[in-house]
Amino acid sequence: MRRYEKDEPLYLIGVAARLCELHPQTLRMYERLGLVHPARIGQKNRMYSEADIDRLRQIQRLTQDMGVNLAGVEVILDLLDKMQRMQEHMENEIERMHQIMEERVKRMQK
Repeated sequence: MRRYEKDEPLYLIGVAARLCELHPQTLRMYERLGLVHPARIGQKNRMYSEADIDRLRQIQRLTQDMGVNLAGVEVILDLLDKMQRMQEHMENEIERMHQIMEERVKRMQK
């Protein structure tokens, strides 16, 4: 069985809408607002990845369960994206520092 990458476009808009229990027009509106960025196949067909589905579900939780309006959702998602990038940067820096320390220890042992 083939494994798919989380960002690989897999689902047409109708399937994505069913998976998230949303109307396709809602997905189009979210795209217009910049909340989700599905891949495009040709001029018309939107293709949603597992990462897009996760994001749509997150939007749904924020709006339906927590009562956040779409402007608030945009701010929250932007902050979460920034936090994710910062976390990845910190993990990379920690790994880089770890490698530097290992090299120094090896040099000292020689």
